[in-house]
Amino acid sequence: MKLSDLMKRPSAFLPVALSAAAFALVLVHVARFGIVRQADEGTAARIFQLLLVAQTPIMAFFAMKWLPRAPRQAVAVLAFQVAAALAAVALVLILEM
Repeated sequence: MKLSDLMKRPSAFLPVALSAAAFALVLVHVARFGIVRQADEGTAARIFQLLLVAQTPIMAFFAMKWLPRAPRQAVAVLAFQVAAALAAVALVLILEM
């Protein structure tokens, strides 16, 4: 199986899409309100957390299903999924939100 075929599977692209949505959420929040420290987490922070948590079971399902079938391609997709999640988290850490 080719890597491009594997990336078309929902369990492969959904975690990346959720990470992209979390990244975009942070960018939109910063564009609208700036970098402001709040006493309590707002709605944007809760949605960010939910997006990151929601992708975890999807990634686990992907790993259980595709690592035995196509290990080389599955590891590449998993690395891409983890990198996308880390990019969203790194943005929050860099902006110190």
